Amino acid sequence: MSSTTLPVRTYEVRTYGCQMNAHDSERIAGLLEQSGYVPAAEGTLADLVVYNTCAVRDNADQRLYGNVGQLASRKPENPGMQIAVGGCLAQKDQRAILTKAPWVDVVFGTHNLGSLPSLLERARHTGESQAELLDELAAFPSSLPTKRESTFGAWVSISVGCNNTCTFCIVPSLRGKEKDRRPGEILSEITGLVQQGVIEVTLLGQNVNAYGVEFGDRQAFAKLLRACGDIEGLERVRFTSPHPKDFTDDVIAAMAETPNVMPQLHMPLQSGSDRVLAEMRRSYRADRFLGILENVRAAMPHAAITTDIIVGFPGETEADFEQTLEVVRRARFSGAFTFQYSPRPGTPAGSREDQVPAEVVTDRYNRLVALQNDIAWQENRKLEGTVVEVLIAEHEGKKDHDTERLSGRHLDNRLVHVARPSTPVRPGDLVTARVTYGAPYHLIADDVIGVRATRAGDAADARRHTATGVGLGMPAIRQDL
Repeated sequence: MSSTTLPVRTYEVRTYGCQMNAHDSERIAGLLEQSGYVPAAEGTLADLVVYNTCAVRDNADQRLYGNVGQLASRKPENPGMQIAVGGCLAQKDQRAILTKAPWVDVVFGTHNLGSLPSLLERARHTGESQAELLDELAAFPSSLPTKRESTFGAWVSISVGCNNTCTFCIVPSLRGKEKDRRPGEILSEITGLVQQGVIEVTLLGQNVNAYGVEFGDRQAFAKLLRACGDIEGLERVRFTSPHPKDFTDDVIAAMAETPNVMPQLHMPLQSGSDRVLAEMRRSYRADRFLGILENVRAAMPHAAITTDIIVGFPGETEADFEQTLEVVRRARFSGAFTFQYSPRPGTPAGSREDQVPAEVVTDRYNRLVALQNDIAWQENRKLEGTVVEVLIAEHEGKKDHDTERLSGRHLDNRLVHVARPSTPVRPGDLVTARVTYGAPYHLIADDVIGVRATRAGDAADARRHTATGVGLGMPAIRQDL
Protein backbone atom coordinates (compact mmCIF):
# COMPACT_ATOMS: atom_id res chain seq x y z
CA MET A 1 0.00 0.00 0.00
CA SER A 2 1.61 3.22 -1.15
CA SER A 3 1.19 6.61 0.39
CA THR A 4 1.34 10.02 -1.24
CA THR A 5 3.11 12.88 0.48
CA LEU A 6 1.18 16.11 0.09
CA PRO A 7 3.26 19.14 -0.89
CA VAL A 8 4.08 21.55 1.92
CA ARG A 9 2.15 24.81 1.59
CA THR A 10 3.87 28.09 2.37
CA TYR A 11 2.28 31.20 3.88
CA GLU A 12 2.84 34.91 4.51
CA VAL A 13 0.81 37.20 6.78
CA ARG A 14 0.74 40.89 5.89
CA THR A 15 -0.33 43.05 8.82
CA TYR A 16 -1.76 46.56 8.93
CA GLY A 17 -2.68 48.64 11.95
CA CYS A 18 -2.15 48.48 15.69
CA GLN A 19 -0.37 46.18 18.12
CA MET A 20 -3.61 44.25 18.60
CA ASN A 21 -3.59 43.40 14.89
CA ALA A 22 0.07 42.45 15.07
CA HIS A 23 -0.68 40.11 17.96
CA ASP A 24 -3.62 38.62 16.02
CA SER A 25 -1.19 37.96 13.17
CA GLU A 26 1.01 35.97 15.53
CA ARG A 27 -2.04 33.83 16.32
CA ILE A 28 -2.85 33.45 12.62
CA ALA A 29 0.73 32.28 12.00
CA GLY A 30 0.48 29.87 14.93
CA LEU A 31 -2.76 28.40 13.59
CA LEU A 32 -1.34 27.98 10.09
CA GLU A 33 1.84 26.28 11.29
CA GLN A 34 -0.23 23.98 13.50
CA SER A 35 -2.12 23.07 10.30
CA GLY A 36 1.09 22.20 8.43
CA TYR A 37 1.94 25.46 6.66
CA VAL A 38 5.50 26.80 6.72
CA PRO A 39 6.76 30.38 6.24
CA ALA A 40 7.52 31.38 2.67
CA ALA A 41 11.14 32.15 1.91
CA GLU A 42 11.94 35.82 1.46
CA GLY A 43 11.47 36.99 -2.11
CA THR A 44 9.10 34.15 -3.04
CA LEU A 45 5.35 34.21 -3.52
CA ALA A 46 3.59 32.20 -0.84
CA ASP A 47 0.94 29.58 -1.56
CA LEU A 48 -1.22 31.49 0.93
CA VAL A 49 -1.17 35.25 1.52
CA VAL A 50 -3.21 36.49 4.48
CA TYR A 51 -4.04 40.18 4.85
CA ASN A 52 -4.78 41.14 8.45
CA THR A 53 -6.37 44.53 7.97
CA CYS A 54 -7.07 47.79 9.78
CA ALA A 55 -10.13 50.01 9.25
CA VAL A 56 -9.20 53.09 11.26
CA ARG A 57 -8.12 55.16 8.25
CA ASP A 58 -9.83 55.63 4.90
CA ASN A 59 -6.65 54.78 3.01
CA ALA A 60 -6.72 51.33 4.65
CA ASP A 61 -9.46 50.37 2.18
CA GLN A 62 -7.50 51.71 -0.75
CA ARG A 63 -4.31 49.95 0.32
CA LEU A 64 -6.02 46.61 0.79
CA TYR A 65 -7.84 46.55 -2.54
CA GLY A 66 -4.76 47.86 -4.32
CA ASN A 67 -2.52 45.19 -2.82
CA VAL A 68 -5.03 42.38 -3.30
CA GLY A 69 -5.52 43.52 -6.88
CA GLN A 70 -1.80 43.15 -7.54
CA LEU A 71 -2.03 39.50 -6.54
CA ALA A 72 -4.99 38.77 -8.82
CA SER A 73 -2.76 38.39 -11.88
CA ARG A 74 -0.40 36.08 -9.99
CA LYS A 75 -2.99 33.43 -9.14
CA PRO A 76 -3.31 31.91 -12.66
CA GLU A 77 0.48 31.51 -12.72
CA ASN A 78 0.43 29.75 -9.32
CA PRO A 79 -2.20 26.97 -9.25
CA GLY A 80 -3.58 26.41 -5.78
CA MET A 81 -2.57 29.83 -4.49
CA GLN A 82 -5.02 31.31 -1.98
CA ILE A 83 -5.69 34.81 -0.65
CA ALA A 84 -7.40 35.43 2.69
CA VAL A 85 -8.55 38.75 4.17
CA GLY A 86 -9.20 39.16 7.88
CA GLY A 87 -9.11 41.84 10.56
CA CYS A 88 -11.10 45.01 11.10
CA LEU A 89 -11.66 45.89 7.44
CA ALA A 90 -12.98 42.40 6.82
CA GLN A 91 -15.34 42.79 9.79
CA LYS A 92 -16.52 46.13 8.33
CA ASP A 93 -16.90 45.24 4.63
CA GLN A 94 -17.73 41.54 5.18
CA ARG A 95 -18.94 39.78 2.02
CA ALA A 96 -18.61 43.00 0.01
CA ILE A 97 -14.90 42.14 -0.22
CA LEU A 98 -15.79 39.17 -2.43
CA THR A 99 -17.78 41.47 -4.70
CA LYS A 100 -14.94 43.98 -5.01
CA ALA A 101 -12.23 41.31 -5.20
CA PRO A 102 -13.79 37.99 -6.32
CA TRP A 103 -10.35 36.36 -6.52
CA VAL A 104 -10.13 36.40 -2.71
CA ASP A 105 -10.64 32.88 -1.35
CA VAL A 106 -11.49 33.51 2.31
CA VAL A 107 -12.87 36.40 4.35
CA PHE A 108 -12.85 36.09 8.14
CA GLY A 109 -13.57 38.58 10.91
CA THR A 110 -12.07 39.78 14.16
CA HIS A 111 -14.14 37.34 16.22
CA ASN A 112 -13.26 34.09 14.47
CA LEU A 113 -9.52 33.85 13.83
CA GLY A 114 -9.66 30.17 14.72
CA SER A 115 -11.85 29.39 11.70
CA LEU A 116 -9.20 30.32 9.13
CA PRO A 117 -7.64 26.86 8.51
CA SER A 118 -11.02 25.17 8.01
CA LEU A 119 -12.24 27.99 5.74
CA LEU A 120 -9.12 27.64 3.58
CA GLU A 121 -9.63 23.87 3.35
CA ARG A 122 -13.28 24.30 2.44
CA ALA A 123 -12.42 26.85 -0.27
CA ARG A 124 -9.90 24.42 -1.77
CA HIS A 125 -12.34 21.52 -1.85
CA THR A 126 -15.37 23.44 -3.13
CA GLY A 127 -13.54 25.81 -5.46
CA GLU A 128 -15.70 28.62 -4.05
CA SER A 129 -14.84 31.60 -1.88
CA GLN A 130 -15.73 31.31 1.80
CA ALA A 131 -16.75 34.00 4.30
CA GLU A 132 -17.38 33.71 8.03
CA LEU A 133 -17.88 36.80 10.18
CA LEU A 134 -19.27 36.42 13.67
CA ASP A 135 -20.96 39.30 15.50
CA GLU A 136 -19.51 38.37 18.87
CA LEU A 137 -16.33 36.82 20.19
CA ALA A 138 -16.84 33.10 20.57
CA ALA A 139 -13.75 32.50 22.74
CA PHE A 140 -10.93 34.74 23.94
CA PRO A 141 -8.23 34.45 21.24
CA SER A 142 -5.51 33.77 23.80
CA SER A 143 -6.54 30.12 23.59
CA LEU A 144 -5.17 29.95 20.03
CA PRO A 145 -1.60 28.86 19.21
CA THR A 146 0.83 31.75 18.70
CA LYS A 147 3.99 32.10 16.67
CA ARG A 148 5.99 34.99 18.09
CA GLU A 149 8.57 36.66 15.89
CA SER A 150 10.45 37.93 18.95
CA THR A 151 12.32 35.70 21.37
CA PHE A 152 12.64 38.37 24.07
CA GLY A 153 9.30 40.20 23.90
CA ALA A 154 5.65 39.27 23.76
CA TRP A 155 2.27 40.95 23.55
CA VAL A 156 -0.27 39.74 26.09
CA SER A 157 -3.93 40.66 25.57
CA ILE A 158 -5.71 41.44 28.82
CA SER A 159 -8.94 42.58 27.16
CA VAL A 160 -10.54 42.96 23.75
CA GLY A 161 -13.20 45.38 22.61
CA CYS A 162 -14.13 48.85 23.84
CA ASN A 163 -17.09 50.38 25.71
CA ASN A 164 -16.38 53.96 24.63
CA THR A 165 -18.33 55.83 21.94
CA CYS A 166 -15.78 58.21 20.44
CA THR A 167 -17.49 59.83 17.46
CA PHE A 168 -14.50 59.36 15.11
CA CYS A 169 -13.80 55.70 15.92
CA ILE A 170 -15.09 52.59 14.21
CA VAL A 171 -13.23 50.10 16.43
CA PRO A 172 -16.04 49.35 18.98
CA SER A 173 -18.37 48.25 16.18
CA LEU A 174 -15.67 45.93 14.81
CA ARG A 175 -14.13 44.57 18.02
CA GLY A 176 -17.28 44.61 20.16
CA LYS A 177 -17.82 45.47 23.81
CA GLU A 178 -14.96 45.05 26.25
CA LYS A 179 -14.25 41.54 27.44
CA ASP A 180 -11.69 41.01 30.18
CA ARG A 181 -9.56 37.98 30.92
CA ARG A 182 -9.25 36.85 34.51
CA PRO A 183 -6.02 37.98 36.23
CA GLY A 184 -4.89 34.43 36.98
CA GLU A 185 -5.13 33.47 33.30
CA ILE A 186 -3.07 36.51 32.27
CA LEU A 187 -0.39 35.93 34.89
CA SER A 188 -0.21 32.25 33.98
CA GLU A 189 0.39 33.16 30.33
CA ILE A 190 3.12 35.65 31.27
CA THR A 191 4.81 33.09 33.54
CA GLY A 192 4.82 30.58 30.69
CA LEU A 193 6.31 33.15 28.33
CA VAL A 194 9.08 33.94 30.81
CA GLN A 195 9.90 30.25 31.02
CA GLN A 196 10.38 30.34 27.22
CA GLY A 197 12.95 33.14 27.53
CA VAL A 198 10.73 36.23 27.26
CA ILE A 199 11.94 39.13 29.42
CA GLU A 200 9.60 41.89 28.20
CA VAL A 201 5.80 41.86 27.87
CA THR A 202 3.38 44.51 26.64
CA LEU A 203 -0.14 44.31 28.05
CA LEU A 204 -2.68 45.02 25.32
CA GLY A 205 -6.22 46.33 25.33
CA GLN A 206 -8.28 48.75 23.26
CA ASN A 207 -8.71 50.65 26.53
CA VAL A 208 -6.16 48.85 28.65
CA ASN A 209 -6.64 50.70 31.94
CA ALA A 210 -10.39 50.06 31.95
CA TYR A 211 -9.44 46.45 32.62
CA GLY A 212 -11.67 44.94 35.30
CA VAL A 213 -14.89 46.64 34.24
CA GLU A 214 -16.41 43.31 33.22
CA PHE A 215 -15.88 41.73 36.63
CA GLY A 216 -16.41 44.90 38.66
CA ASP A 217 -12.95 45.76 40.02
CA ARG A 218 -11.91 49.33 39.26
CA GLN A 219 -8.42 48.74 40.67
CA ALA A 220 -7.82 45.55 38.68
CA PHE A 221 -5.32 47.12 36.30
CA ALA A 222 -3.12 48.53 39.08
CA LYS A 223 -3.26 45.16 40.85
CA LEU A 224 -2.27 43.40 37.62
CA LEU A 225 0.76 45.68 37.17
CA ARG A 226 1.90 44.98 40.73
CA ALA A 227 1.40 41.24 40.23
CA CYS A 228 3.64 41.39 37.16
CA GLY A 229 6.34 42.67 39.47
CA ASP A 230 6.27 39.37 41.36
CA ILE A 231 7.09 37.26 38.29
CA GLU A 232 10.73 36.21 38.57
CA GLY A 233 12.68 36.72 35.38
CA LEU A 234 10.28 39.31 33.91
CA GLU A 235 12.43 42.41 33.43
CA ARG A 236 10.25 44.84 31.48
CA VAL A 237 6.49 45.46 31.52
CA ARG A 238 4.74 47.94 29.23
CA PHE A 239 1.10 48.56 28.33
CA THR A 240 -0.93 50.21 25.61
CA SER A 241 -3.18 52.08 25.17
CA PRO A 242 -4.76 53.69 28.23
CA HIS A 243 -7.66 56.17 28.15
CA PRO A 244 -7.26 59.40 30.17
CA LYS A 245 -10.74 59.05 31.70
CA ASP A 246 -9.69 55.79 33.38
CA PHE A 247 -6.20 56.84 34.38
CA THR A 248 -6.24 56.83 38.18
CA ASP A 249 -3.68 57.53 40.89
CA ASP A 250 -3.50 53.87 41.88
CA VAL A 251 -2.17 53.07 38.39
CA ILE A 252 0.47 55.79 38.66
CA ALA A 253 1.53 54.44 42.06
CA ALA A 254 1.72 50.89 40.69
CA MET A 255 3.88 52.07 37.78
CA ALA A 256 6.26 53.97 40.06
CA GLU A 257 6.50 51.29 42.75
CA THR A 258 6.83 48.18 40.56
CA PRO A 259 10.47 47.95 39.41
CA ASN A 260 9.84 46.07 36.18
CA VAL A 261 7.05 48.42 34.99
CA MET A 262 8.85 50.74 32.60
CA PRO A 263 8.99 54.55 32.96
CA GLN A 264 7.01 55.05 29.78
CA LEU A 265 3.44 56.06 28.96
CA HIS A 266 1.61 56.22 25.65
CA MET A 267 -1.71 58.01 26.22
CA PRO A 268 -3.82 59.45 23.37
CA LEU A 269 -4.60 63.18 23.58
CA GLN A 270 -6.48 63.37 20.23
CA SER A 271 -7.11 67.14 20.63
CA GLY A 272 -6.11 69.95 22.95
CA SER A 273 -9.40 71.78 22.45
CA ASP A 274 -12.03 71.14 25.12
CA ARG A 275 -14.78 71.90 22.61
CA VAL A 276 -13.42 69.37 20.12
CA LEU A 277 -12.86 66.78 22.87
CA ALA A 278 -16.53 67.14 23.85
CA GLU A 279 -17.63 66.62 20.24
CA MET A 280 -15.33 63.61 19.99
CA ARG A 281 -17.03 62.24 23.14
CA ARG A 282 -13.69 62.07 24.87
CA SER A 283 -14.69 62.32 28.53
CA TYR A 284 -11.75 64.41 29.75
CA ARG A 285 -10.49 67.91 29.06
CA ALA A 286 -7.04 69.37 28.40
CA ASP A 287 -6.39 70.30 32.03
CA ARG A 288 -7.27 66.78 33.18
CA PHE A 289 -4.88 65.30 30.57
CA LEU A 290 -2.03 67.62 31.57
CA GLY A 291 -2.73 66.89 35.23
CA ILE A 292 -2.17 63.17 34.62
CA LEU A 293 1.15 63.92 32.94
CA GLU A 294 2.17 66.11 35.88
CA ASN A 295 1.35 63.31 38.34
CA VAL A 296 3.19 60.70 36.27
CA ARG A 297 6.31 62.87 36.08
CA ALA A 298 6.14 63.63 39.79
CA ALA A 299 6.21 59.89 40.48
CA MET A 300 8.63 59.01 37.63
CA PRO A 301 10.70 62.09 36.69
CA HIS A 302 12.42 60.34 33.78
CA ALA A 303 9.29 58.87 32.19
CA ALA A 304 8.95 59.29 28.42
CA ILE A 305 5.42 60.15 27.35
CA THR A 306 4.04 59.72 23.84
CA THR A 307 0.59 60.32 22.39
CA ASP A 308 -1.86 60.22 19.46
CA ILE A 309 -3.28 63.43 17.96
CA ILE A 310 -5.95 63.90 15.29
CA VAL A 311 -5.84 67.04 13.15
CA GLY A 312 -8.87 68.33 11.27
CA PHE A 313 -11.75 66.79 13.20
CA PRO A 314 -15.05 68.12 11.73
CA GLY A 315 -15.70 71.68 12.84
CA GLU A 316 -12.16 72.21 14.13
CA THR A 317 -11.33 75.92 13.98
CA GLU A 318 -7.94 77.60 13.90
CA ALA A 319 -8.50 78.52 17.56
CA ASP A 320 -9.16 74.86 18.39
CA PHE A 321 -5.99 73.85 16.61
CA GLU A 322 -3.95 76.51 18.43
CA GLN A 323 -5.18 75.01 21.70
CA THR A 324 -3.81 71.63 20.56
CA LEU A 325 -0.46 73.23 19.80
CA GLU A 326 -0.43 74.81 23.26
CA VAL A 327 -1.08 71.46 24.97
CA VAL A 328 1.74 69.91 22.92
CA ARG A 329 4.08 72.70 24.03
CA ARG A 330 3.17 72.11 27.67
CA ALA A 331 3.15 68.30 27.50
CA ARG A 332 6.68 67.95 26.05
CA PHE A 333 5.93 64.61 24.41
CA SER A 334 8.96 62.51 23.50
CA GLY A 335 7.04 61.39 20.42
CA ALA A 336 3.59 61.53 18.84
CA PHE A 337 1.59 59.63 16.26
CA THR A 338 -0.18 62.38 14.33
CA PHE A 339 -3.11 61.74 12.00
CA GLN A 340 -5.12 63.75 9.53
CA TYR A 341 -8.80 63.11 10.31
CA SER A 342 -10.33 60.51 8.01
CA PRO A 343 -14.15 60.12 7.87
CA ARG A 344 -15.24 56.55 8.59
CA PRO A 345 -18.67 55.42 7.38
CA GLY A 346 -20.90 54.44 10.27
CA THR A 347 -19.38 56.89 12.75
CA PRO A 348 -21.21 60.06 13.92
CA ALA A 349 -18.33 62.30 12.85
CA GLY A 350 -18.19 60.74 9.40
CA SER A 351 -21.62 62.06 8.44
CA ARG A 352 -21.08 65.63 9.63
CA GLU A 353 -21.32 68.38 7.03
CA ASP A 354 -18.65 70.60 8.58
CA GLN A 355 -15.67 68.59 7.35
CA VAL A 356 -12.49 70.67 7.35
CA PRO A 357 -11.07 71.31 3.83
CA ALA A 358 -8.21 68.97 2.99
CA GLU A 359 -5.73 71.79 2.33
CA VAL A 360 -6.45 73.27 5.77
CA VAL A 361 -5.99 69.87 7.44
CA THR A 362 -2.69 69.33 5.65
CA ASP A 363 -1.39 72.76 6.66
CA ARG A 364 -2.29 72.20 10.31
CA TYR A 365 -0.84 68.70 10.24
CA ASN A 366 2.50 69.98 8.91
CA ARG A 367 2.62 72.70 11.57
CA LEU A 368 1.90 70.19 14.34
CA VAL A 369 4.52 67.74 13.09
CA ALA A 370 7.13 70.51 12.88
CA LEU A 371 6.42 71.59 16.46
CA GLN A 372 6.43 68.06 17.86
CA ASN A 373 9.62 67.13 16.01
CA ASP A 374 11.36 70.17 17.47
CA ILE A 375 10.21 69.30 21.00
CA ALA A 376 11.24 65.65 20.62
CA TRP A 377 14.67 66.71 19.40
CA GLN A 378 15.10 69.07 22.36
CA GLU A 379 14.06 66.31 24.78
CA ASN A 380 16.47 63.82 23.19
CA ARG A 381 19.36 66.29 23.29
CA LYS A 382 18.84 66.54 27.07
CA LEU A 383 19.80 62.87 27.33
CA GLU A 384 23.27 63.33 25.83
CA GLY A 385 25.81 62.10 28.36
CA THR A 386 23.32 59.93 30.24
CA VAL A 387 23.54 56.15 30.46
CA VAL A 388 20.91 53.99 28.77
CA GLU A 389 20.15 50.26 28.95
CA VAL A 390 19.28 48.96 25.51
CA LEU A 391 17.41 45.72 24.87
CA ILE A 392 18.81 44.65 21.51
CA ALA A 393 16.17 43.92 18.89
CA GLU A 394 15.77 40.92 16.60
CA HIS A 395 16.37 42.40 13.17
CA GLU A 396 18.90 44.95 12.04
CA GLY A 397 17.95 47.37 9.30
CA LYS A 398 20.14 48.68 6.49
CA LYS A 399 21.14 51.67 8.59
CA ASP A 400 22.52 49.41 11.32
CA HIS A 401 24.42 47.40 8.72
CA ASP A 402 25.96 50.51 7.18
CA THR A 403 26.92 52.11 10.51
CA GLU A 404 27.84 48.81 12.22
CA ARG A 405 25.54 49.73 15.10
CA LEU A 406 22.92 47.62 16.86
CA SER A 407 19.41 48.87 17.63
CA GLY A 408 17.01 48.42 20.49
CA ARG A 409 14.88 50.14 23.11
CA HIS A 410 15.86 51.92 26.32
CA LEU A 411 13.79 51.46 29.49
CA ASP A 412 11.64 54.46 28.48
CA ASN A 413 11.05 52.90 25.03
CA ARG A 414 13.19 55.38 23.12
CA LEU A 415 14.88 53.86 20.07
CA VAL A 416 18.65 53.69 20.55
CA HIS A 417 21.40 52.84 18.06
CA VAL A 418 24.50 51.62 19.92
CA ALA A 419 28.04 50.97 18.73
CA ARG A 420 28.65 47.28 18.20
CA PRO A 421 30.50 45.99 21.30
CA SER A 422 33.56 43.79 21.03
CA THR A 423 31.62 41.20 23.07
CA PRO A 424 29.15 39.18 20.96
CA VAL A 425 25.58 40.42 21.40
CA ARG A 426 22.42 38.47 20.59
CA PRO A 427 18.82 39.65 20.22
CA GLY A 428 17.46 39.97 23.75
CA ASP A 429 20.79 40.81 25.36
CA LEU A 430 21.21 44.14 27.16
CA VAL A 431 23.82 46.75 26.28
CA THR A 432 24.62 49.63 28.63
CA ALA A 433 26.00 52.70 26.88
CA ARG A 434 26.36 56.45 27.20
CA VAL A 435 24.32 58.65 24.83
CA THR A 436 26.61 60.53 22.46
CA TYR A 437 23.92 62.26 20.37
CA GLY A 438 20.20 62.89 20.63
CA ALA A 439 18.51 62.93 17.21
CA PRO A 440 14.83 63.85 16.61
CA TYR A 441 13.63 60.24 16.43
CA HIS A 442 16.34 58.23 18.20
CA LEU A 443 19.44 58.30 20.36
CA ILE A 444 23.00 57.42 19.36
CA ALA A 445 25.04 55.70 22.10
CA ASP A 446 28.54 54.96 20.84
CA ASP A 447 30.18 54.89 24.28
CA VAL A 448 29.53 51.27 25.26
CA ILE A 449 29.93 50.49 28.95
CA GLY A 450 28.93 46.85 29.19
CA VAL A 451 26.93 43.89 27.88
CA ARG A 452 24.68 41.57 29.88
CA ALA A 453 23.77 38.21 28.36
CA THR A 454 20.16 37.20 29.10
CA ARG A 455 17.93 34.15 28.96
CA ALA A 456 16.27 35.85 25.99
CA GLY A 457 19.61 35.83 24.18
CA ASP A 458 19.96 32.14 25.00
CA ALA A 459 16.49 31.57 23.52
CA ALA A 460 17.50 33.46 20.37
CA ASP A 461 20.53 31.18 20.04
CA ALA A 462 18.38 28.10 20.50
CA ARG A 463 15.89 29.24 17.88
CA ARG A 464 18.65 29.95 15.38
CA HIS A 465 20.30 26.58 15.96
CA THR A 466 17.10 24.54 15.73
CA ALA A 467 15.32 26.36 12.91
CA THR A 468 14.56 24.02 9.99
CA GLY A 469 12.29 23.81 6.97
CA VAL A 470 11.17 26.12 4.18
CA GLY A 471 11.94 29.77 4.76
CA LEU A 472 14.71 29.08 7.30
CA GLY A 473 15.22 32.19 9.38
CA MET A 474 12.74 34.24 7.36
CA PRO A 475 9.86 36.12 8.99
CA ALA A 476 6.37 34.78 8.33
CA ILE A 477 4.68 38.01 9.32
CA ARG A 478 5.18 41.32 7.59
CA GLN A 479 3.89 44.38 9.39
CA ASP A 480 2.93 47.37 7.22
CA LEU A 481 1.87 49.92 9.81
